[in-house]
Amino acid sequence: MTQRLGIGVIGLGTVGAATVDLIQSTSAELFRRSGVQIQVTAVTARDLSKPRDCDLSGVNVLPSPIDVVQHAEVDVVVELIGGETVAKDILLRAIELGKPVVTANKALVALHGGPLFDKAAKAAVPIKFEAAVAGGIPVIKALKEGLSANQIELVAGIINGTGNFILTEMRDKARAFEDVLKEAQALGYAEADPTFDVEGIDAAHKLTILASLAFGIPLSFEAVFTEGIAHLTVDDMHYAQEFGYRIKHLGVAKRVGDGVELRVHPTLIPASRLIAHVNGVMNAVLIQGHAVGNTLHYGAGAGANPTASAVVADVLDLARDAQFEQGSVVWPGSVSPLGFLQDQMNALPLRSPEQFRCAYYLRIHVLDEVGVMSQLTAVFAENGISLEGIKQKEPTHEGAGVSVILITQVCEERALNKVIDAVSALPAVQDEIVRIRVETLK
Repeated sequence: MTQRLGIGVIGLGTVGAATVDLIQSTSAELFRRSGVQIQVTAVTARDLSKPRDCDLSGVNVLPSPIDVVQHAEVDVVVELIGGETVAKDILLRAIELGKPVVTANKALVALHGGPLFDKAAKAAVPIKFEAAVAGGIPVIKALKEGLSANQIELVAGIINGTGNFILTEMRDKARAFEDVLKEAQALGYAEADPTFDVEGIDAAHKLTILASLAFGIPLSFEAVFTEGIAHLTVDDMHYAQEFGYRIKHLGVAKRVGDGVELRVHPTLIPASRLIAHVNGVMNAVLIQGHAVGNTLHYGAGAGANPTASAVVADVLDLARDAQFEQGSVVWPGSVSPLGFLQDQMNALPLRSPEQFRCAYYLRIHVLDEVGVMSQLTAVFAENGISLEGIKQKEPTHEGAGVSVILITQVCEERALNKVIDAVSALPAVQDEIVRIRVETLK
């Protein structure tokens, strides 16, 4: 007798419709891989009157998310509506009913995953969330399974396609940030309110999840240092290239000594690194393990089909794990949706921004006067910070100031803050000093 797994899809936007279509169009392949007939049995959406890019004939179209969760023919709940309030209620009710959930909701996982996952683990209800980070790239599976024999030292990712598109256009076509942002909105890459993308909040949600998986620490979104890209200029892009770097908006989770740094910010990366050549809306995540070394995971980080690919892969995993007993589905107990014992989380302290250790790019606008360069370098020497490189740009016209570009060696951020304060107080220094962190990713 063929075993069947009923899927309830909540949300029929681009990803939800693509998920329904992918399950239906690949049903034979999914059966071949799992031995289970995977079938969409119920759906709902905010506006049920809208036409959808999927076939809903024979599917129960229900008025509310909770109706889908509670439907007798739904064994697995797929949550694709986003947000926190209703989505959280969906997960809680599914856990109460013993029904696994597949979600692409990064904000829900990053902000509320701790208590939700604790309830799920105690109830032995699986929660899957591969699609919450980096779209179609199976980076969560890589951390939980493929690299699980490693102590993870570093996770560094280009995990927001909108920001990466903007920086690529700025670098390659010498276009201003505001100009490229308007195009990104016109193309549908950026929302009408682009704050989550350009200020790094979206990337911080994703980094929170990756860091918890990598280091076994609690989900700690509030501890992620977050800096956006709106202040970057084409000049910074070109100056970085002169030193052999490219600027990317990077999420970094790094083990440093006995602590962990969690930060999202523009970053100079050596142009020789593969991740420096990830352009447009593509994503990539570099993971460094103590045994395997560096691995790079690259692909489409968003979009209907790539995200649906990750959602359906999670559904397929559940189909393989499902146990069918007397007409009902039973789920094997799991340690935690995060892949480790909840009561054995690492107590690694999260380092504050003043404790960050990396190199820095600084752009300082100064008067074109004799002795200014020696004044600048003296401040760095007095504070024990060595310089890796320094360039002075020619003035654009007589009487104009000049830009001095410096790359420091690795130092602690609190020491650099003292240098910036001291340099800013020099009479020859004009305008605010631009600071961008540098990661070699060795």
